[in-house]
Amino acid sequence: MIYYCLIVDDEPLARELIEAYIDKLSNFTLVASCKSAIEASSVLIETKIDLLFLDIEMPQLKGIDFFKSLSYKPEVIFTTAYRDYALDGFELNAVDYLLKPIFFERFFSAIQRFLKLKENGTSTASITTTETYENKKSIFVNKAKKQIRVFFDDVVYIESFKDYIKIHSANKTLTIKESISSFEKRIDNRFVRVHRSYIVNKTKITAYTKHDIEIDDIEIPIGNSYKHNIVYLK
Repeated sequence: MIYYCLIVDDEPLARELIEAYIDKLSNFTLVASCKSAIEASSVLIETKIDLLFLDIEMPQLKGIDFFKSLSYKPEVIFTTAYRDYALDGFELNAVDYLLKPIFFERFFSAIQRFLKLKENGTSTASITTTETYENKKSIFVNKAKKQIRVFFDDVVYIESFKDYIKIHSANKTLTIKESISSFEKRIDNRFVRVHRSYIVNKTKITAYTKHDIEIDDIEIPIGNSYKHNIVYLK
C-alpha cells in the first residue's frame, strides 16, 4: 500500500531533510512540500493525504492552529525546534512529535508508529467498535455479556494480570477478560506501554524518571524492555 505524504515547514533545509528521508521509504510518496500552511491548504483540498509532516512554528498561521482548522485531518507528525510544544501535539492525537534536528533513526521510529496505527485501524475486533461519541473517543469492552463503553479521556492506566486487565479510571476500576497486548492494539496514541503489565495515559502523568512513572500518588514501574518508549512520554 502506498501512503501519500505532505510536508509543511517554512525552513527549506528542514523540508529537504524530510524529503530525503521519505525518498528512502518504498511505500511512501511525497505529494508536495510546502513552505506555509496557506500553500498546504490548496494541496489538501485537491489530494487526500495520509500523513502530514507539520512544523509548529511558522509565520502567519502556526502548525497547530492550521491542523485544528482542518475539516479532514490526516495523521500528523509534528516537527519543531521547541520541546515545549510536545504536549500540544499529543493532545491533538499526533502520531509523533519530532524535535529538530531530526535524525533518520528517530524519523523511522515515527514512521513505524504510523504504520502500526494504520495496521490496527484496518483490523477488525469481533467484540469492539472504536468510535467518536460527543467528540470523545471511546471503545466498547465486553464484561458479563454486556458491551460497556470506555472513554479514553477517563482512563488513567491499564494493569494486566494473567488473562485479565484492569482499566483504572479516576472513579472506578473495570476488570475484563482480555490480554493487555490485545487491548493495546485498540487504543490510540495517547497511551504508552511502559511495562509488560502496564499501559499509561500520557495526559495523566504527573512525573517520571527512567525507572518509574507517577500518576498522582500511584507509582508504575518502567520495564527494561520498554525504556525506549520513554521518549513518547515527552
